[in-house]
Amino acid sequence: MRRKVAAVIVAAGRGERAGQADGPKQYRPIGGRAVIAHTLETFLAHPSIGFVVTVIHADDADLLRQAAGEHLDRLIIVQGGPTRQHSVRLGLLALAGHAPPFVLIHDAVRPFVDADLIDRTVAAIDERTGALPAMPVAETLKRGAHDGTIAETVPRAGLHAAQTPQGFPFAPILDAHEKAFRAGRSDFTDDAAIAEWVQMPVRLVTGSPDNVKLTWARDIAMADQRLMGRSSHFPDVRAGNGYDVHSFEPGDHVVLCGVAIPHGKKLAGHSDADVGLHALTDALLATCGAGDIGTHFPPSDPQWKGAASRLFVEHAAGIVRERGGRIASADVTLICEAPKVGPHRAAMTAAMADMLKISPDRVSVKATTNEQLGFIGREEGIAAIATASVIYPGEVPE
Repeated sequence: MRRKVAAVIVAAGRGERAGQADGPKQYRPIGGRAVIAHTLETFLAHPSIGFVVTVIHADDADLLRQAAGEHLDRLIIVQGGPTRQHSVRLGLLALAGHAPPFVLIHDAVRPFVDADLIDRTVAAIDERTGALPAMPVAETLKRGAHDGTIAETVPRAGLHAAQTPQGFPFAPILDAHEKAFRAGRSDFTDDAAIAEWVQMPVRLVTGSPDNVKLTWARDIAMADQRLMGRSSHFPDVRAGNGYDVHSFEPGDHVVLCGVAIPHGKKLAGHSDADVGLHALTDALLATCGAGDIGTHFPPSDPQWKGAASRLFVEHAAGIVRERGGRIASADVTLICEAPKVGPHRAAMTAAMADMLKISPDRVSVKATTNEQLGFIGREEGIAAIATASVIYPGEVPE
């Protein structure tokens, strides 16, 4: 079982080296989305990550809102300080009430961090020891003299270029930051340096050559080209289908796609028997191989007796989002002779859009009869077919 780890995403800098004409670099577009959006997506989708704190500049609340989109409510947002070190401390303090066992600290402008790097870092942390992803230095290093000439060649054996996320046991790294703050020290260039200062061991783990920090305007332009090239290949777009049917029993209304409709009968079922939402739940789960509605909400479980089926849809949508998916569209076709669906279509669309947290223009509700054929034609029940389209991170494998 994976350990739940908190993450602090540091995004309060101004990025002067990348230029300010187009705004802070963490909000510059690469691959059609803000740099920080790519970073947040990776952490929010990772199964080991629990709380995610995003430390931002006081002027950037609207920029973060636009970049985070539907993920905004999953973030703990903190206003940063005058330096990266101050900002990290404030991010850690925001987690103090939650007391996670471990924390990862990551620069928002490293958007190519991946799940494997997070896994390696998390695996190397324990109750006393931090972890630092790093790459061995490949270039020959020269130390410059005051007059601009070479003073010496620095042996590169054992030298590593530090990356983030850097991982630590939470309480010790917060205590280290607090000690540095009380001592008036603000000159540490990363969190591993603070750990060294308090003599906390830090393990080196293998970094990633792709995990570059976007520092200059050219870095951002190259990242954009890289992502645009990647997105033109085979994006991971998946479609899931669902089918459900319920028979009628005595009653005075039916619930279809989240809307109660007066009718001379009701649908039989353990929950509210919303045949449209049951089919949609299965369609969503199918996009990520997460079983079906019966797997998550067995009819033998008394807690779901009479339950509103929107709970099932919201649960399935949550699973999709936990796995990094973005719901692109949902389509439900109701097959019945009665009641008439047309007068309620707008309310159904609005209800489903709210459940899925997508715009109503991405939701479709249709109805058709069975031309008086079969059990539906005899008005013995209602069936529904649903299709969900979801876009997941990455590409379709070869």
